[in-house]
Amino acid sequence: MNLHTLLAFWTISILLVATPVADWAYVISAGIRDHAAVVPAVFGLFLGYIAITGTVAGGIGALVAGMPLAVTLLTFAGAAYLIKLGISLLRHPPLPKEGHERETSARRWITKGFAISGLNPKALLFFLALLPQFTNPGSSLPIFLQIAILGCVHTINCVSIYLMVGFGARTILSSRPRASIVTSYISGAIMILLGLGLASEDIIKLFHS
Repeated sequence: MNLHTLLAFWTISILLVATPVADWAYVISAGIRDHAAVVPAVFGLFLGYIAITGTVAGGIGALVAGMPLAVTLLTFAGAAYLIKLGISLLRHPPLPKEGHERETSARRWITKGFAISGLNPKALLFFLALLPQFTNPGSSLPIFLQIAILGCVHTINCVSIYLMVGFGARTILSSRPRASIVTSYISGAIMILLGLGLASEDIIKLFHS
């Protein structure tokens, strides 16, 4: 792998990470609740992407992608979890608080973050489709190690952007409770729409199969 390849992949990765999706909605909700929740929430997302990186680098991802039933089950599980979190945000929009919300354990934020990224079939398919394109069979590094490096680059980009988003949400919305509620509604709606979108794609495939 050369520097040009890494820079090209880094650029594509940053553009994708900068697109607001479920991860953004999650870290924004964490930032609104409490600044202490941002790091555990992002760490959970980080663990999910590291797990996917290991899965793809180890070749297991390709096996899973080749099993339609496994992909379908993963899709529905991820969709259901996103919808559940979205409904929770709509029913109980968080307000900026100091101290009180720390009753929610860091472990819970980590677990939720891991589920959001680790159960995301789009992330698995993205890694499978994109990462191998930036590997070099003629390199002294084995392919699985090149994929692992690229996956780590993408994961680091995710962590960097999501920390800025989470702490930025906290800074901007901490003194604006009404704006926090509106943002929570938007984040919840995004999660629900993404979940429904994931589920509907597989439902359509089932009817056409």
